[in-house]
Amino acid sequence: MQSGAEPDRRRPRTTVTTREAAAHAALHVQTLTGRDPEGVTSLERTEGGWRIGIEVLEAHRIPDSTDILAEYQVEVDGDGELITYHRTRRYYRGRAEEG
Repeated sequence: MQSGAEPDRRRPRTTVTTREAAAHAALHVQTLTGRDPEGVTSLERTEGGWRIGIEVLEAHRIPDSTDILAEYQVEVDGDGELITYHRTRRYYRGRAEEG
């Protein structure tokens, strides 16, 4: 019985750790694209889970600086299950970002 107290409005508790969320996201991208992830580029806690940026090698070229990479934004829930994913950009490995 509540005594006029405000309901608990904290974020839902996630069951996966930050590291596990990133690993789940990388595995989802690998499964859906058939390409191996290169690394994690961003990680952010959301209301219901995690939003993770995953970098993927899309095309290997010689020299390596001309490889084509892509970044995917992946959202997973508190259990690491896929909610959404989409490719946000493609770029050459050797091209520096401005900004």
